[in-house]
Amino acid sequence: MNDSRKFVIGIVFLLVGGIFLAKLFAIQVLDGNYKSAAESNITKKIEEYPYRGLIYDRNGNLIVYNKPVYDLMVVPKEAQNTDTSRFVQLFKITEEEFAAKMQKARSYSYAKPSAFLKQMSAEEFASVQDHLVDFPGFFITPRTVRAYPSPVMASALGYVAEINDQKLARDTTRYYKAGDYIGISGIEAMYEPYLQGKRGVRLKTVNVRGIVKGDYKDGEYDTLSVPGKNLVSTVDIRLQEYGEYLMKGKSGSIVAIQPATGEVLSIISGPTYDPNLLSGRELGKNFAALQADTLIPLFNRPIMAQYPPGSMFKLVQGLVGLQEGVIEPHSRFQCNRALIACHGPHSNEDLKGAIKVSCNPYFYNTFRRIINQEVSSNTFADSKAGMQLWADYIERFGLGHQLKIDLPGEKAGNVPKASYYDRVYGEGRWKFSNIFSLAIGQGELGVTPLQMANLAAIIANRGHFYTPHLVKKIGDGEKLKEYQVKHETGVAPEHYSIVVDAMEEVVQNGTGQYRAKIKDIAVCGKTSTVQNPHGEDHSGFIAFAPKDNPQIAVAVYVENAGQGARAAAAIASLVIEKYLKGEIERKNIEDYVLKGKFVY
Repeated sequence: MNDSRKFVIGIVFLLVGGIFLAKLFAIQVLDGNYKSAAESNITKKIEEYPYRGLIYDRNGNLIVYNKPVYDLMVVPKEAQNTDTSRFVQLFKITEEEFAAKMQKARSYSYAKPSAFLKQMSAEEFASVQDHLVDFPGFFITPRTVRAYPSPVMASALGYVAEINDQKLARDTTRYYKAGDYIGISGIEAMYEPYLQGKRGVRLKTVNVRGIVKGDYKDGEYDTLSVPGKNLVSTVDIRLQEYGEYLMKGKSGSIVAIQPATGEVLSIISGPTYDPNLLSGRELGKNFAALQADTLIPLFNRPIMAQYPPGSMFKLVQGLVGLQEGVIEPHSRFQCNRALIACHGPHSNEDLKGAIKVSCNPYFYNTFRRIINQEVSSNTFADSKAGMQLWADYIERFGLGHQLKIDLPGEKAGNVPKASYYDRVYGEGRWKFSNIFSLAIGQGELGVTPLQMANLAAIIANRGHFYTPHLVKKIGDGEKLKEYQVKHETGVAPEHYSIVVDAMEEVVQNGTGQYRAKIKDIAVCGKTSTVQNPHGEDHSGFIAFAPKDNPQIAVAVYVENAGQGARAAAAIASLVIEKYLKGEIERKNIEDYVLKGKFVY
């Protein structure tokens, strides 16, 4: 009996032992999950952030690069028994700050790493790196921030900052994570998918104290980060620097375009700021200061500010009138100031003369002929048909809608249509006498400086344009195809010759002769004194040069600077001179601009 019991017990022990041995064999040999879990206890996953793509100007000059910084990361579970007093002394923070940052890290995750101190400089990192071994759970992740060799072009370049919760929620790619950096505005935002690159992962072997001992399995399972693609901009950084120099202390815009391609040569918003202010650890504080500035330097005037075009718009009225056959180049109108106010001693001009002296009654009559179609006995119906015809032309000149420049935030401006006046006055209850201020570029018309630079490019090209753009090439690729599409205005090329001749006369002998004329360069331009109900008028000017085979088209607005023949004409001609000659010979005009006393 006893022997039988011993035998049964022995069998039971053997069965239990066999089961345990089989389970151990399965765990250690057959099932890799347990092996991976064990190995994860001695490995640390370190993300490797990619280098963001660089940005160059059209001549190969670097305008945006990456500067190394270092984030101090923490894993709360591993950061036990930290010598707080020594830590805060080493990293120059208070014990209250240490406690708050640690609590924030725990709230994010007890087991996952998060940033404890962000964007330490190379010098700061060098002073602490030998002491990190004494603080388990803390480690360094290298990163980069944007830096700028020349402190210009801030509004167009934009800036990079840490992604917020709203952007994370909208990220359909699921690429970004909390703590990542993303382009917030300007080129940085528009070309984010190309600039960002792709993060990598490195696995490190650590000891029980969390100290890195080396690569896990010699880096066999590491993935390398992929740098972002570099961008070649259309901008000439030397011209950009000069334009910002001229606009110092002023509010307004300069936009310069290469007519044959639509490439933006310079895009200046004044007042501006040093783009380095919105990079690095002080970004938040600096952004708040810029946001509080009453001169609104964060407002990108070239694409966001909307002004009446003023007398520059008379060029478009003349071209539409010629195309519709309501005027001929030799058509003359008396300067009847009972119809609309005018200026200067002139009368009975033809189209060329009317543009040269900027005769308001001439374009009043031209616009009236376009609007009053006289196809029926119903004046209101004729005006509505004429208004729609006119608005269609104006939109083909790139006005009243976004040009689709490669910058976020572009405004459309405003070109009123018949439907607008139907709402204001009632259908069938308005006519030309309600809208005649449009004839001279006032009234409900609104344009951006970019649109007016594009208008100069259209006239320089004798009737077409390419979408203005700031990026010439991405990586090693070719030019972007969407910027090689020709847009036609619907006005025949032969009609432009009289307008171009008139614009040359404006500079040679008309309102632009005193500050826009350049020796040995045939400049074609048009001044504009833009009415401003809130103070001194704005100074406006568009131009292109040379007259034949134009290389540059420019629009300038200077707020509260009075006549277009003063500030805007002077600045535009200096930009043209700088681009075409490489240096400024008319130092008197440059001094006049820098002094900034335009309304006297």
